[in-house]
Amino acid sequence: MARGGGSRLQTVTVTLRTPGRDRATDREALVAAVASATGVGTDAVRRGRVCPHCSATDHGRPWTTVGDVPVGVSLSRAPGLVALAVGPSSLGVDVERVSRVAAAPLDAFTVRERAGARGDGTRLAAMWAVKEAVLKRDGRGLRVDPCAVEVDLERTVAVFEGTEHPVTVLFPAADTVLAVAAGGITVTVAA
Repeated sequence: MARGGGSRLQTVTVTLRTPGRDRATDREALVAAVASATGVGTDAVRRGRVCPHCSATDHGRPWTTVGDVPVGVSLSRAPGLVALAVGPSSLGVDVERVSRVAAAPLDAFTVRERAGARGDGTRLAAMWAVKEAVLKRDGRGLRVDPCAVEVDLERTVAVFEGTEHPVTVLFPAADTVLAVAAGGITVTVAA
C-alpha cells in the first residue's frame, strides 16, 4: 500500500458498492477510497470539484490530493451501483447496466462501431462505457459528442482527437460493464 500520497500509487483500484443515500455520501466514499489506497486517514485527503468548462466548484470533475500530491479519481453511477476509481494520475471510470444501455438509441455510435457490435447489446454497452470513461478522463464529459470517440474493443483502445487511449473493459457482475480510461495502467476491482 502506498503511504503519503498519490505519487506512489502504481495501479488503479475501482471499488464497486451500492449507492449511498445521496451524492454527497458517494463523494465521501470516494475520499475514503483515496485514503485506503494511499494509506492515510481521510482527514489527510483534500478534495473538491471543478468544472473545466466554467471553473465553478459546485459541480464538475472531482479532484483529490494527499500531501499536495494529486491523486486521480473518478466516480460513476448506474442503477443500484457506484464505481469509485483511484489511481496515480488522471483517469475516467464508467459503470453501466448492459440491459439499460442496450435499449438506448444508436446515435451515439459511429458506423464502424455499429458494424463492429454486430447487433450485440453487450458490445454496445461496453463501447458506451468506454466513451464515457475517455470523456471523463478528458474532463469535458458529455459536452463532447460521444461519436467523437471511436472505440475498438478488439484492441481495447478508443481514438479521441487523433490520439489512441488504452482502456480497460471488465464485466464484474451480471448485466454490468465497467470501463476505465487511465492510460493503460493496470486496473483492479474491489467489491
